[in-house]
Amino acid sequence: MAPQRNVGAGAEAELPEYAGHYRLESCLGSGGMGVVHLARSTSGMKLAVKVIHAEFARDREFRGRFRQEIAAARKVSGAFTAPVVDADPTAERPWMATLFIPGPTLSEEVKRNGSMSSEQLRRLMAGLAEALRDIHRVGVVHRDLKPSNVLLAEDGPKVIDFGISRPKDSELRTETGKLIGTPPFMAPEQFRRPREVGPAADVFALGSLMVHAATGRGPFDSDSPYVVAYQVVHDEPDLAGVPQNLAPLVLRCLAKEPEDRPTPDELMRELRSVAAAYDTQAFIPAQRTDEERKKEKEKENGGESRAVEAEPGDGGEPATRGPGKPWRRKAVLAGVVSALLVSGAFAVVQLADGDGPVPRARGTGPASAAFEPWETPTVSGAPAVPQCSYGAKRLLCAQPGTVFALEPSDGTVLWQRPVASTAFRSEPPALSGGLVQPLTDEDARLAGLDPTSGAARWTRATPDHSGMRAVGGMLLFTAADGTVTALDGATGRTEWSRRIPGQDRPYFSSFPGDPLAYASHVSDDGTSTLVTAVDPASGAVRWEERLEGMLEPFAAREGVLFFLVVEPASGDATAVLRFTPGTRKPLRMTLPVPRQDPLATVRGDVVHLLSRGGALDALDLERRKRLWSLETSVSRGSAPVTDGRYVYVTAADGRILAVDAEEGLLVGQTPPRLSAKADWVATEVPAPVLAGGRVFAGAPNGSVFAADTRDPSRW
Repeated sequence: MAPQRNVGAGAEAELPEYAGHYRLESCLGSGGMGVVHLARSTSGMKLAVKVIHAEFARDREFRGRFRQEIAAARKVSGAFTAPVVDADPTAERPWMATLFIPGPTLSEEVKRNGSMSSEQLRRLMAGLAEALRDIHRVGVVHRDLKPSNVLLAEDGPKVIDFGISRPKDSELRTETGKLIGTPPFMAPEQFRRPREVGPAADVFALGSLMVHAATGRGPFDSDSPYVVAYQVVHDEPDLAGVPQNLAPLVLRCLAKEPEDRPTPDELMRELRSVAAAYDTQAFIPAQRTDEERKKEKEKENGGESRAVEAEPGDGGEPATRGPGKPWRRKAVLAGVVSALLVSGAFAVVQLADGDGPVPRARGTGPASAAFEPWETPTVSGAPAVPQCSYGAKRLLCAQPGTVFALEPSDGTVLWQRPVASTAFRSEPPALSGGLVQPLTDEDARLAGLDPTSGAARWTRATPDHSGMRAVGGMLLFTAADGTVTALDGATGRTEWSRRIPGQDRPYFSSFPGDPLAYASHVSDDGTSTLVTAVDPASGAVRWEERLEGMLEPFAAREGVLFFLVVEPASGDATAVLRFTPGTRKPLRMTLPVPRQDPLATVRGDVVHLLSRGGALDALDLERRKRLWSLETSVSRGSAPVTDGRYVYVTAADGRILAVDAEEGLLVGQTPPRLSAKADWVATEVPAPVLAGGRVFAGAPNGSVFAADTRDPSRW
């Protein structure tokens, strides 16, 4: 990774000047916990020094987490990791120094040079299997093996960043059970049973990583990390493009159940067999006995183990830890998590004959003129989270297999329409041209539904497309060759079809109250983004601008567009940018701390961000000031919404949380509404819907429910 100047988490990227005896020369990158600097020892040896953000240095929990990272990194220091040279977890700004390893990350290599050859893949898999064997033998589970955490050095791959690793017997697993990792490289058990993650999860990640190295994509590929999560748990991997001699071994690594995956030792034996036919035996390290390995570690580490034992607290505390676009790293989840606002895989529905039985809502109290909270059980009969929007004075909702409308006052089901497709839904139904457009996936027919009755007012064949967006009374379909076709939402007629200048394959964003569709294209080097505003009625380009940085649009207000600024290497959001087309002068606010995959909203000059892991921030853009920050403990949450008094987010367990918009304090939360299926995973957490002084949400048990926004403390 090449050193850079003046990048990272604001001023923290360059300060302090020293960590212990080591002078910090330049910034290598930044992450959620700290900034990594290139440094030199007194003798001139190059080091990579990780310095914790000042904000987290004051937090005892984060200090404990950093001590755990140091302990884990020291345990596994060896031929396939970056050896720890020095560390001080008790310093005012805790730091850790490892040997600097020149070379690109696997992520950078694939992005720059494309897929690896069969020979390179065998070497990579062998080296990583050896690394995992060393890591697991000292009792550590990495839990975040991904392309950006693998350095390609001259003498083989190196596994880095043990920031979220844990000992296999860590007590934290039974205390929190938080979802930790990067969705495209997480194992099924990390979503289903996060308290029971063991070494086999790293083997699954190795399988996903090998598919990425062979093809440039993951075995479970989607623009949404939440879709990827569903695919990891339920779908079979896509191994197209993986060399035939390696595909069976990669498939075993990607087994759904941990016990069905090979151990690193088994991988080594299999790879020796594969390599023999290609005369690459020299690249496959020989197996070592435990006694040989113990002696080798003692020789490598010298007296370092004594320093670890003498370090106060080391190893004694357990650790804690819009749509991704084609240009953004797929781990944006984990992901999670990204501001899932631009998706290239929206599709349409074919209506099935008949209107099935209509379930009734169950209220929580007697009917009265005053609003009473209500909950409507699953309409489809399945425990799938309903996706809902508000339009035509109705809640318009969808679950796999059905589209339906609810009365907002009491939850009565007004109508229900079966749909032929049961594919995962990325968005709620949209109101376009006065008709309901159920944006389900991968169907040959498109229909416009009457919002009063659910009857089809028109149907037609769906245009060929890889992306779809409803905006301004129009439906925009983007074909694989980049041609955009626009249909009138009221009639289904084709209004225009053309290419958009400067956008090879535009996937559009649209925002409530804004009449335009926005396409974004990031430059190959990730340094700038071309933003094009398109009139959906005519296809005319209203304006275009090339803005600095890798940008994700998340909101528009009165013609002003808001973006998250993403750091290309890590995928973390480092700033928020506001762009006014009339003045063409962007306003940029650097985040105090980079945030992982945040989901964002804006009201007035205040932006609210909910990051993966649960940090909720309020930012005043005009004053470039963070107003408050709250740790919600929501490991997976929705985009926030606000009515000016409270900020609302939905949690993966079905709760709605209400936070005071002025003070940043949690005011109230609804009870969890979990699925009865213990192994069922909500692939996406839809944002709550605000309308008429009420807040509505879908839950993992399949229900839709409503709460009164007047006093969330009474929830």
